Amino acid sequence: MKYEAVIGLEVHAQLRTNTKIFCNCSTEFGAPPNTHTCPVCLGMPGSLPVLNRKVVEFTLRMALATRCTISPLSRFARKNYFYPDLPKGYQISQYKLPIAQHGYVDIEVDGKKKRIGIRRIHMEEDAGKLIHDPYRSVSMIDFNRTGVPLIEIVSEPDLRTPHEASQYLKQLRDILRYLEICDGNMEEGSFRCDANISIRIKGSQTFGPRTELKNMNSFKNVEKALAYEIERQKMVIEGGGEVIQETRLWDPVKGITVSMRGKEEAHDYRYFPDPDLIPVVIEEAWIAEVQKSLPELPDAKKERFIKEYDLPSYDAGILTSSRALADYFETCVERFPQPKTVSNWIMGPLLGILNASNKTIEESPVSPAQLVELLTLIDSGVISGKIAKTVFDDMVSTGKSPTAIVEEKGLVQVTDEGAISSVIEEVLNNHPKEVADYKGGKTKLFGYFVGQVMKETKGKANPKKVNELLKKILDS
Repeated sequence: MKYEAVIGLEVHAQLRTNTKIFCNCSTEFGAPPNTHTCPVCLGMPGSLPVLNRKVVEFTLRMALATRCTISPLSRFARKNYFYPDLPKGYQISQYKLPIAQHGYVDIEVDGKKKRIGIRRIHMEEDAGKLIHDPYRSVSMIDFNRTGVPLIEIVSEPDLRTPHEASQYLKQLRDILRYLEICDGNMEEGSFRCDANISIRIKGSQTFGPRTELKNMNSFKNVEKALAYEIERQKMVIEGGGEVIQETRLWDPVKGITVSMRGKEEAHDYRYFPDPDLIPVVIEEAWIAEVQKSLPELPDAKKERFIKEYDLPSYDAGILTSSRALADYFETCVERFPQPKTVSNWIMGPLLGILNASNKTIEESPVSPAQLVELLTLIDSGVISGKIAKTVFDDMVSTGKSPTAIVEEKGLVQVTDEGAISSVIEEVLNNHPKEVADYKGGKTKLFGYFVGQVMKETKGKANPKKVNELLKKILDS
């Protein structure tokens, strides 16, 4: 029997505002515990929340970027449940009247586009953080995160595989980063994901009982957790059992999901409109103003890179995965108009050293001007591509310009035909057997001779000249 998975994701993105959603407390990460709190975010009697306008603006940016319909009137509601990190005994969220609905994003799967619906985007406050003592059965609470603004982005159940879920998450993160409203850091918790997953017989339109997965703090863990849960549910059904509607935790060490609690329904939270907050009214003029301020988004930029710079789809996808990386590329191309060459160097050596040192393009030790200078040296024949890689490594470690490194180390490429011919003659004289074999039909030895010449010149000989002169001498 063939099954298919039905997956919907609930993504929480922490907004990059300076202050919390309903008070003036700082949202700065890493402060000492319980130092960014006040009567409002701690829910003290008599304190009243005031909505942060910047939170609404950032939410509108994401809603418009994902083609959502903006509700002219939305309302905050109280989501009632007890947990130690929730000081008020309820969370201020949105329920029946969210700020945005019915949007979508497109993802690419196996070279084809697939549209994933977004059911709703709403604003809410974050809870505090429980810190469990590893040596005693004691937990401590840090309320600094309480009241930090979040948007929750709820997808339609349009995802069918763990890979699709991962691609959708990456697309959302890229959009959030382009809009500069969330840093998208899953490890630090500013970009979090819960998954609702069920399976059904392929072709069926009926949804099966779903489980909710939590504790997935990386794209890889999202894929692994979903893949495991799909197989677990198959085994339950094929073993004659029934899938229980519940919340399960992903254990990344054991590679399994573990039952946490029964899955709550909306009525369990006893939602009702928050009496301390007035409805949020969004005027058309404000929507138009926010729409004008939106940057070129990842999908549009990728398409432009393919058309304008004649780049392969893969290159364009990598280069537009972050706004800063795309800007770096375009700055280079503006000064060195060979897009594919620039792309190769960024995607190869540059991203290689950045990934190895866990740095972003903003922290690159090589500036666009320095990379352009290096590419110009190659293009003008001053150094070879092989030497350029050595120069690049020195640029990274020393911060010096490529020209300075080439001059200091005497790495200027040998282009003089007389000098190269002399080395070729010497190499051929030292390898009479190989020369005889080559002339006897073993033409693959040509590459061996090229290697020997480059070895003798310590990689400084112009490869094109070497090939031309070597062929001429061997065939004479």
